[in-house]
Amino acid sequence: MKNRAILIFAILILPIISNASFSEGEAIFGSKCMPCHGKHLEPKVIKKNFFESNNTLLNMKVPSVNMLSYALIDSPTHIGDSSDAEMQVIEIEEFLKDYLEKPDKTNSVCDPRIMRFYDTKKSMKGQLSDSDYVNLAEFFMGYKKNRMKKHPRKAKVLSDTYGIKELLADAKKENKKIIIEASTKDCYFCKKMKREVLDAPQMQKKIGDDFIFLEIDIDKNKLPFDLKKSFKGVTPTFFFLTKEGKLEMSYPGSWNTKDFHMLLDEHSKGRP
Repeated sequence: MKNRAILIFAILILPIISNASFSEGEAIFGSKCMPCHGKHLEPKVIKKNFFESNNTLLNMKVPSVNMLSYALIDSPTHIGDSSDAEMQVIEIEEFLKDYLEKPDKTNSVCDPRIMRFYDTKKSMKGQLSDSDYVNLAEFFMGYKKNRMKKHPRKAKVLSDTYGIKELLADAKKENKKIIIEASTKDCYFCKKMKREVLDAPQMQKKIGDDFIFLEIDIDKNKLPFDLKKSFKGVTPTFFFLTKEGKLEMSYPGSWNTKDFHMLLDEHSKGRP
């Protein structure tokens, strides 16, 4: 009987879903939710605020937009199954409507260690339509991918204001290994790999989680850490180093997503 009820609900709601969009959900969030929840906060700032400073840095009373997206989509208590996007929209829509109209901290998907700092939300009953809830669900489901597309992690490059000293300081501070890419401005395969592999949101996240990535145009700058001894003249070449700048391995040539992901996994094991 329960499955039949879900099926009937799905049939009724699908016409609404078909017209749902990320942009409409973004507009709804901006007008109805942004005044309270605020803009995107960097994860490292959030972690420092709650887990190192006991919320004394930001004194947050509600989660930020990316915290909401994470809680709904990626957290241990996430809503729905990401392998079934249509049903997940329905489940998130149902959750949002239930929670926003009848707020209950015990029914939240937020981390309980953080939830204790938040105020009890006021009911939004009557402020949002059924289609608004579905559009909000689409917004939260697409938030991370859209964010990374608009704000890709940029590779660090050697410049007058950023050198090897700053690179090592960042690696030590963030407790991350180092990847140095030897490239040239006119390198076809460098551009191809950047476009097809390195700029992909999931790849950027993978790199950013465990590594400091530095791109060096060898026509303009010398390779640091005595890497010239290991360089065979092929661009791109990727050098994987410890956070102290000690070479672990070099990989010449262009790589596809699967194989480069394997390289990242291999060198992130046992980090630091």
